[in-house]
Amino acid sequence: MIIFTSHDLSIKRLIRTTFSCTYINSMDLIKSNILLYNTRMIVVYTSPGCSSCRKVKNYLKDNHLQFIEKNIFNTLLNKEEVKYLISRTENGTDDIISKRSKIIQEEQVDIESMSLSQLCDFIVENPSVLKRPIIIDDRNLQIGYDEEEIELFKKLKTISHCEGVCPHFETCGEIRKE
Repeated sequence: MIIFTSHDLSIKRLIRTTFSCTYINSMDLIKSNILLYNTRMIVVYTSPGCSSCRKVKNYLKDNHLQFIEKNIFNTLLNKEEVKYLISRTENGTDDIISKRSKIIQEEQVDIESMSLSQLCDFIVENPSVLKRPIIIDDRNLQIGYDEEEIELFKKLKTISHCEGVCPHFETCGEIRKE
C-alpha cells in the first residue's frame, strides 16, 4: 500500500494525469489503481459525448465541490472497483448496467446468469455497458443526472465538512447555522 498526502504536488500531478482529475485536495490513498478517498471526495464516472456527464461536472464545479472525473474509456476500471460499485447499488445490476447497450443486445448477454466474478470481468472488458454518469462518495451513489438528488452531494459536503479555513466558509457556515 502506498500512502500520499494531499499536499504532495508531484503526486497530485500524477493523479491528475492518470485519472483525468478536475479537483483533488483530499486524496488519502491510492491502492491497486482504486481511489480510496475520504468523505470529501466525489468520483464521477463519465464517457465522452455524454450530456448528462457534462451536466453533473458543471453542477459540481458551479457548487465548488471537489471531484475526480474518471472517463471509463480512457481509464480502465479494475475488478475491485467494479465490485465496489455493484456493492453500493440498491438493485444490483439493474442500477448500473444498461440493458440497451449494443454489446448486450447484439451478443444476447445474460447478465443474470453470470457469477459476480464473471460480471465484473465482463464490465471491465466492456465498460460501455455501464449507465452514465455514476456519481459516488462515501454516503451517496447516483446514476444519471437528477437535479434534486444531486443536491444530496452538496448538502452533505457543505454542512458536514466546511471548516473555518475553507475559502467558502462564509457561505457554508451560514447554511450550517440555519
